[in-house]
Amino acid sequence: MTAVIGLAFPFFGLILLGFIAAKIWRVSEDGLAWMNIFIIYFALPALIYQLVSKTPIERLASVDFIFATLLGTYCAYAISFAAGALASKGDIPESSIQGLAGAYGNIGYMGPGLALAVLGPDAAVPIALIFCFDNTLHFTMAPLMMAIGGQSKRPPLEIVLSVLKKIFTHPFILATIAGLIAAAIDFRPPTALDKLLNYLFNAAAPCALFAMGVTMALSPVTRFPPVMGVLIFIKLVVHPLIVWVLVSWVGDFSPVWIYTAILLASLPTATNVFVIAQQYNVWTQRASSMVVLSTLASVVTVTALLYLMASGLIPPDLFPAK
Repeated sequence: MTAVIGLAFPFFGLILLGFIAAKIWRVSEDGLAWMNIFIIYFALPALIYQLVSKTPIERLASVDFIFATLLGTYCAYAISFAAGALASKGDIPESSIQGLAGAYGNIGYMGPGLALAVLGPDAAVPIALIFCFDNTLHFTMAPLMMAIGGQSKRPPLEIVLSVLKKIFTHPFILATIAGLIAAAIDFRPPTALDKLLNYLFNAAAPCALFAMGVTMALSPVTRFPPVMGVLIFIKLVVHPLIVWVLVSWVGDFSPVWIYTAILLASLPTATNVFVIAQQYNVWTQRASSMVVLSTLASVVTVTALLYLMASGLIPPDLFPAK
């Protein structure tokens, strides 16, 4: 258990430091702008590129793994949407944000650093695949469901073009594509550029987690309706369980790939859910609360998951090949 706490503490500790710093110095949220630009446009893309580009291309073409993890995330979204629809009496825009709250995990800021520290470099490929395709799903579902719910008045073609633009201009997905091309042609950057990418790689996780703590401190926690507790349970417990079953059932993957899928599915609600809620002016304050409270709850659930994996209490494959 000491070893597990040793793995989890630095990550949650960095979030705590960011939270404390924001409470002490009380700098406005505008002060985060340059930090977020550095993280989103430089540090995390460098991390993703370095992971993907150094992986043999044949390992990146795991369609069955992509299918299983993507289906697991969609199932979590569907269950959360249904819970939200019951609570809101059929309000589609509000239920759509609640669906994201129960399925869109913090795989960008928390995922790579935690999974690599716990599972090693072999986790790099499943991290990149999950990140790329899960984000594509969420970028698609948000505008689609808002259009269905009447929240978006734009014509269908404009919505489609907007979704494609978000997908193919997102720095993380562009970094994944660049990494795929580099892996396919076996490209290695010059030494000076490789060192720069490694500096950014090493800065990604600490800066992202610290910034996340600051964001939590600046986010208001308002009323706690019962549906929020349901959504937190879906995100932190049901989502990883669904992914575990599907990845075990669909293919014969290595334990590292299965554990990576479970771990990334267990992460708390992404701050992007609050951003999307603000964009459509739907469930905004509660989306903010959802990010904060799910992150606090994940200190217990993610640490417990790490302990179960480290102690062998979670078999890596529920349906091992005979």
